[in-house]
Formats: sequence, C-alpha cells, structure tokens
Amino acid sequence: MDIKNNIILALDVMNGVEAMEICEKLTPLLDTIKIGYPLALAEGLEIVETLKENFGYKIICDFKVADIPATNEKICSETFKSGADAIICHGFVGPDSVGACKETAEDFGREIFLLTEMSHPGAKKFLQAEADAIAEMGVEMGITNYVAPATRINRLKEIREIVGKDSYIISPGVGKQGGDIKETLQYANSVIIGRSIYESENPKEALEEFIEKSK
Repeated sequence: MDIKNNIILALDVMNGVEAMEICEKLTPLLDTIKIGYPLALAEGLEIVETLKENFGYKIICDFKVADIPATNEKICSETFKSGADAIICHGFVGPDSVGACKETAEDFGREIFLLTEMSHPGAKKFLQAEADAIAEMGVEMGITNYVAPATRINRLKEIREIVGKDSYIISPGVGKQGGDIKETLQYANSVIIGRSIYESENPKEALEEFIEKSK
C-alpha cells in the first residue's frame, strides 16, 4: 500500500460531521485513513463509502478481528462490501481464524494487516509474549502487511527482522502515546497518528509538523 507522507490518520471521532470537517482540513496532505469501532458504530459502515466518495481515501478498518473463522469471514465480507481497502485482524486467534480474513480479502481483491503487538502499556502483559510467534505465523501464511508498535522501538525492530524488509509495517503510538515519528520510520513503512492531529487546535499545522519531523 502506497501511503502519502507515510502517515495514516486514525480518525477515532464519534460522528460523521466531525470526521468530514477534519478530513476537509487535511486532505491535501493525506491519502489514507484508519477508522475503528468508535466511528463505525456511531455512523454505520456507510461512513466508509461517504469518506471515499468525498475524499478518495484509501481506508483501513481497524476492527481488530478476533473470532472464529466463520464469524471472521462475515465481518471481513461486510467490511469490504462497504468499500474498505484493508482490515486489521488479531493474530492470537491462530491461523484458521486469520486465514478466514486473508481468504476473504483475496476474494474481494483487498488486503489485511496482521496485528502482532499493540502500542498501549497493557499489551506487555499478555500479547507481547506471543508477538514474535504471531509475526512468524504471518510469514508462514504469506501475509505481507503487519501492525507493530511505535511505543516500543526494540519490539518494532524485532518484528521487522522477523517479517523481512519487503513486508509493509504500519505503526501506531506516535504522538499522544509517546512514539517518535522519525525513529519509528526507521523500521516501519508508515505511522498511524490520531489524537495528536485531530485534537489539535490546528490539525493541518499539527500534521505538517509531523511530516517535517519525519524527514
């Protein structure tokens, strides 16, 4: 996935009007956004089509899909029908459940991102211990897109070593969670930034600052 300025906007706001207002300010500098449950539950999956029609974005749905294979297939199918370009799925559920996401994405000509490890502190308690195994599973399955944390650069580096230089890593945790954009982009292909941009008094200036810091 080719991402403008190597920045994905995490649009975790709670209504479509606010989402549109933010996008109108940032569109010249962005071409990819990530939406999660907050906006999708508030507005329905129709928000994907609305944002694509108005701004032409590539949209990654961060639904962290983590269920049995049959349910994962249904979640992914409905998400791709809405127009989403990619979906994020958890890896801890194992290869059969991840495989259902991968196969559904392939049926629609779309992509999945395999979540290896999350960026918040609590992820260290359970998920971090299995993150390497999740990344290894992804490689064995032929998955080429991954999510790994900007908040723990040593872990991001290790996951990059496992998935290889040709895999595409997107990395959350830059900004509010403390991750540094330039350091992160040594190992990730793109960073995910949300609140530090859309909660700023001037979102456009905040995004421009991140772009400058990334150079």
